[in-house]
Amino acid sequence: MRVLPLRSGGLVLLMLLLAGCTALATEAERQRHEQAGLAIQAVYDAALPELPLGKQRHYAQRLYRLTGEARYLGPNRDYVRRLRGWLERDLAALADPDYAARRSRELVEAYSQRTAKQRARREMFAEWGEMIFARQLLFRLTQAHYYGLLPALEDHERGLAYLASVDWHAFFTDPDVLGIYAAQVANQVHYLHQLGIADLRREVTEAFRQRYPPGSAATLDRTEYRNRLYGMTHFVIAASRYYQQPVSAEEFAWVLEAFEADIEAILARATEDILAEVALSFLLAGREAHPVVSRVRDALVAAVDPRAGIIPSPQGSLDLESGEHRNVLAIMVLRWPGRLHASMSSAQ
Repeated sequence: MRVLPLRSGGLVLLMLLLAGCTALATEAERQRHEQAGLAIQAVYDAALPELPLGKQRHYAQRLYRLTGEARYLGPNRDYVRRLRGWLERDLAALADPDYAARRSRELVEAYSQRTAKQRARREMFAEWGEMIFARQLLFRLTQAHYYGLLPALEDHERGLAYLASVDWHAFFTDPDVLGIYAAQVANQVHYLHQLGIADLRREVTEAFRQRYPPGSAATLDRTEYRNRLYGMTHFVIAASRYYQQPVSAEEFAWVLEAFEADIEAILARATEDILAEVALSFLLAGREAHPVVSRVRDALVAAVDPRAGIIPSPQGSLDLESGEHRNVLAIMVLRWPGRLHASMSSAQ
């Protein structure tokens, strides 16, 4: 059969038609992902008042930063009131030189031992003196900073001075610590920088990359493989001040390139929580069009239980409380708006 050549005008028309079909397919995919995110959100919005206060805080913070909607300010206001009470107690008590050590012993004693990971972390903190109290105070002062609350705390300088006296470098760069606490280390090194206490970002990034050098992923067991991925995602997420601002794709190229190269294994070995954070790393870096994002979105949609409307745990649990972290991250990935809402001053 003879094939007639396309004239130049016909070729242009064909290219336009193909481009139009691609755009329609892309828009249909975007809508499919967004509708899945909205469906999960509807379940959690309805259940929000019944969730424990910590889960309400976690969910409402992220949904506010995603949407900017005033309906999520109520749980944030409640959290700010609790946060202020905790900090006023601890900051005043730091006038007693024995308080941090005493409080650390209490926190170690109360630390959950339900899972092997929790038992390992409890043992770690038992060996690191006041670190368990210091990391709690660091988190709370950072939260106060994010809410604009820090200047209103009478003794906040005492807390900052105490944190400046802690040997964070030794803790953050310890290979054993990084092996079971990587995501938290990534968070805390950025918190220290954001509060103006210390900038250990370069040293800690180097220590993490020595602990998990390129090419090592395939040799790791499931626990360490996931610890490595979580750590990498949290270098990005913490740098964004927890979804308040974009990050530099160039600064975190080492993270994004590793995820791109390892995406098949990530899809096979990671939980939906980690998958979502991998996609969020690209989204925060302004790389929404990257194929990794689309593949993760497809995986999250496929994981939704059609009857419950949420993503179950790897064991199949549909419990809303234990599944909040996984599902709120999925909402963020599937509904990503392209801009974030940083200010929560009206939550005070």
